[in-house]
Amino acid sequence: MSIGNFSAGGFLGAALMLMSGGASAFDDSNYPDLKGQWNRQETPGIAPSFDPTKRPGLAQRAPLTPEYQKILEASLADQAAGGGGFAPDYLCISSGMPMRMTAYTPLEFIVTADTTHVAGPDGYMHRRIYTDGRDWPADVEPSRIGYSIGRWIDEDGDGRYDVLVAETRGLKNPRTYDASGIPFHEDSRTIIKEKIYLDRANRNLLHDEITIIDNVLTRPWTVIKNYRRVLTDKPVWWREDICAENNVHVVLGKEDYFLSADGFLMPIKKDQPPPDLRYFKQSRR
Repeated sequence: MSIGNFSAGGFLGAALMLMSGGASAFDDSNYPDLKGQWNRQETPGIAPSFDPTKRPGLAQRAPLTPEYQKILEASLADQAAGGGGFAPDYLCISSGMPMRMTAYTPLEFIVTADTTHVAGPDGYMHRRIYTDGRDWPADVEPSRIGYSIGRWIDEDGDGRYDVLVAETRGLKNPRTYDASGIPFHEDSRTIIKEKIYLDRANRNLLHDEITIIDNVLTRPWTVIKNYRRVLTDKPVWWREDICAENNVHVVLGKEDYFLSADGFLMPIKKDQPPPDLRYFKQSRR
């Protein structure tokens, strides 16, 4: 792959390629052309969700155990009452993987000799898929984005790589599958397997087949996410996306409040109790 259009991610990719042994040591013609900006392929009338072919929430038909099905139902009930549910992203706490690959913001794939990067305008969700042949380390520092090891394969036998297979472990909570709050097991032993490849009939269509293995599930759960390359004769625009800027949610204790336009705390649910002000001098009215 050509490092491409020298967006911020492109400069990063060029620098990483040089550090990994110099431009001459890496032949990008052996890899699929993934340059450019990729947006999720939306299904009309369906909000972003883990399975992009189904509506969020119960309609996902997540193969959850009864215990964790109740947790999902509680998350949906909290949202129906005006709360944020159990997905942490609205508080600027990233759900990491696999939610990263839902592509709420555009993605950029940067292929180097030993790592494939999945970047975007939200830098705190940057993924690194190591393809240098390493084995799993004895200890992995848990993170929401996880630790990913992959390898490129030549599936059609034409002498060029066309498929990236990857596995992600070392994930920590809280995380959810999507904004509805479909939960992961509290033991954080999730394993995520991916198969990423360009469509053979349309090279501007990218597929990511994702399989989740987790102890909240009665069976592995597989979905396919699709992305379309932005086609333009102009420089690709990457919008800056800093979640914390202008975020109006304020969590105090276990309660989430809303910051009004005039700078005052507001309840987000009917009959929500006010925050505990024990450390503030109470004025008499």
